[in-house]
Amino acid sequence: MDYDVAIIGAGWAGFNAAVRARDLGLKVVLVEKGELGGTCLNRGCIPTKTLIHSAKIYHLTKKAYLFGVETPDAQVNFTKIQERKEKIIQQIRQGMQFALKGIDFLNTQAQILSSHELKAQDRVIAAKSIIIATGSRPLELSSLKCDGKKIISSDDILNLKEIPRSLLIIGAGVIGCEFASLFCNLGTQVAIVELMPQLLPGIDREVARKLENIFKKKGIQAHTNSDAKNIDFNNYDLILLSIGRAPETGDLDLEKIGVKLDRGKILIDEYLRTNVADIYAAGDCTAKNMLAHFAAYQGRLAAENIGIPSSLKKSDNQNIPNCIFTDPEIASVGLTEEQAAARGLEIEINRFDFLSSGMARILDETEGFMKIMSEKNTKEILGAAIIGPRATELIGILTIAISSHLTVPRVRDIIFAHPTLSESITDALKENYAV
Repeated sequence: MDYDVAIIGAGWAGFNAAVRARDLGLKVVLVEKGELGGTCLNRGCIPTKTLIHSAKIYHLTKKAYLFGVETPDAQVNFTKIQERKEKIIQQIRQGMQFALKGIDFLNTQAQILSSHELKAQDRVIAAKSIIIATGSRPLELSSLKCDGKKIISSDDILNLKEIPRSLLIIGAGVIGCEFASLFCNLGTQVAIVELMPQLLPGIDREVARKLENIFKKKGIQAHTNSDAKNIDFNNYDLILLSIGRAPETGDLDLEKIGVKLDRGKILIDEYLRTNVADIYAAGDCTAKNMLAHFAAYQGRLAAENIGIPSSLKKSDNQNIPNCIFTDPEIASVGLTEEQAAARGLEIEINRFDFLSSGMARILDETEGFMKIMSEKNTKEILGAAIIGPRATELIGILTIAISSHLTVPRVRDIIFAHPTLSESITDALKENYAV
């Protein structure tokens, strides 16, 4: 065999699988038809959050007078914002390239010939195992296609040359709501339309309602229970089609080698194995949870199950933090209030409003709250949801608490520094905040 493992796709799943497999002493080849870093680095997490931060800086600058700082002539240079985004992508890509030392990297299309062979760069590569990590692509509607000009995808919008005066976003999922916040902060007139009854379908309903209220205060027109077909597109400079993502598996002809699919997603077991021996899959192509950090986790796990077959590990899909970089940020982990009720669990809910936080007042970011769900009898923390300042960082503490099966009294007794946002967690867990 040429290699111990061949990995197709160099996004967060494939890259982390390759590095972990190499560290386990395996001979690895990593094949990527596009750019190193996949969706997350090139068209997802990194570029969007870079743009979001620039927009946040501009938004803060406009209200700097509240902090005693006069900035009357603050302006946006969108060209420099985009240049900074590209620079950060290049810097991270260079770091990833360096981290691939000892791994053969082929920048080409791969075709799987069998469970132990693939074709790349006009040669057949033999491998004891294969990991498929080909990621995902933006979804389109059969009745509405992106033309790259008036109607654009979440990939297209990252490369705009100028800020649109008006923007209609179809789909109020994570991507849609993040872009709504981003362009609102840059001064665009934004409307967002969602077929479901709430923004961010699937998240805590109370959090979704709070975000909708905040959006309306900011001037974002939020239309839930609405069909985009009823909106006049002529009223907007740009239409962003943001209805989710689909697994990217079409180029591989997996059916020919017997790999089972379900509407494009690769079916895997709890050890990340497909139905074909020695072929694994990780990341968005499995559609288990389309989050970069979960893809990275799956990639490492697949590599470990190949490299250490005597100690197979199951994929833990329970406590995955979900972070949404709107303004304010949203984050959650574990069970939602609705999920706990559906399972018949008796829960207690502890709450804290950021209006009561000294640090939130210092930051002038008092909009929002956190809620922490625990089992009524055992007091074990089961879930948490936050909308407010630094929610995407705060959720890490609660992820550890839930993964470690900590109870409300145990976390409540932890001493956090003052004044910080993190102390809001212990404030929330005081007896007088329980609902």
